[in-house]
Amino acid sequence: MKNFSPSLFDSVEPGPRKAHKRQILSSALACFNELGIEATTIEAIRTRADSSVGSIYHHFGNKEGLIAALCFAALDDQLNLIQPRMKSAGTPREAIGQLIHSYLEWVTEKPELARFLSQARHAVATGPFGKALGERNKQRYGDLHKWLSQGVNDGAILALPKETYASLLIGPSENFCRAWLSGRVKEPPIAYAEVFAEAAWRAVGRA
Repeated sequence: MKNFSPSLFDSVEPGPRKAHKRQILSSALACFNELGIEATTIEAIRTRADSSVGSIYHHFGNKEGLIAALCFAALDDQLNLIQPRMKSAGTPREAIGQLIHSYLEWVTEKPELARFLSQARHAVATGPFGKALGERNKQRYGDLHKWLSQGVNDGAILALPKETYASLLIGPSENFCRAWLSGRVKEPPIAYAEVFAEAAWRAVGRA
């Protein structure tokens, strides 16, 4: 089983006092990606992390809480890359391009987090942490919706139902990333950033 570095979580759980928490997250990530979410037990994570059951429950409550915490850590890490770039964009088209480029870059650079997120998101969305996930998704797409609203007002972007934009813009990129993570395609997602950025714009932009 590959040993993922706890430094993966430095940006979302920073500081020396959280070193053990990062170690548990890293160990859980390795277990979930290797064994699958259902098959992974707290005992497997405890052994991998060289921790105690009590420490894991203290930090995360239970297995569902640990899955949610890991999911949120991945989303927050992704947002840390995407959000500043979208805020610095000058036009709606540039903002959409930054969203796609940043997302594909993140998946390419951190496939272990992306792979876990792909398998865990539905479980979190339909579980006790579904509301918290919804709040994070609002934060994730908050800047995007501001740019879309501006583009609609300026006549640069099609006025579509709000709930369709994310699927139209990021959906094709997510599908390709899943294919890459599963080994069905060889070229990394970032290699096609321009292709997917252009496709995203064509999906919502006015000709």
